[in-house]
This record gives sequence, C-alpha cells and structure tokens, in this order.
Amino acid sequence: MLYQHFAHQPIGVWTEIVEDPHGLYVRGRLTAEVERARDVRALLAEGALNGLSIGFRTVRARRGTAGRTLTEVELWEISVVTFPLLAGSKVTAIGARDNELARVFRAAGASMRA
Repeated sequence: MLYQHFAHQPIGVWTEIVEDPHGLYVRGRLTAEVERARDVRALLAEGALNGLSIGFRTVRARRGTAGRTLTEVELWEISVVTFPLLAGSKVTAIGARDNELARVFRAAGASMRA
C-alpha cells in the first residue's frame, strides 16, 4: 500500500485483493508505526482523502473504435490518493474488522453508481 503512488511512501499492506465483475476489491491495513500512515488514517476518517488508484504494466491490449481495451495487466501497486482517475475507486470503510461489513459497504457504493 503506497501513498500517492510514491514507492518511497509505503503506508501499509494489502491483506486481500480480489477481482470480481465490478472491478478490483482490496482490503488493507495501515501501519500504525508509520507517521504518514497515521496522517492518512486521520484524513480518511475526516473524508478529506478517500481515493484509490493502481499502478500497472500493460501486458495485452487491443485497439478499437472506442479506444484501447486492456485485456491483461500486471498489477504493480495500489495507492491511497487524493484524486483517483476513476470516480468509483475509493475507500468504502475504515476500521471494519468484519469482512462482510466491508462487502456490504462496497455493494452499496456499487448500487449507487449503477
């Protein structure tokens, strides 16, 4: 888990990464011993920061009339960011220990985008 895609700013670890029909679901843990992670947690709690973004390398893609479609990528990292490229890429729960609760939040967010 990085902050703003900076490789020198790790702030925690991802404990679950799952691809589903809606996209990429991740669950992670901020490292309390890292000062930046404590700052990020405070900003997340206040709603001042809530974006997620990925860094990847394209392995396979195809071009079409609507642009380029990525068919295979190599995921390098996932970052907490201020401005995600995709509006729906965001933190949906903070401090949820119950995996099912996090999934409920995620499903609610997906239904609002539909």
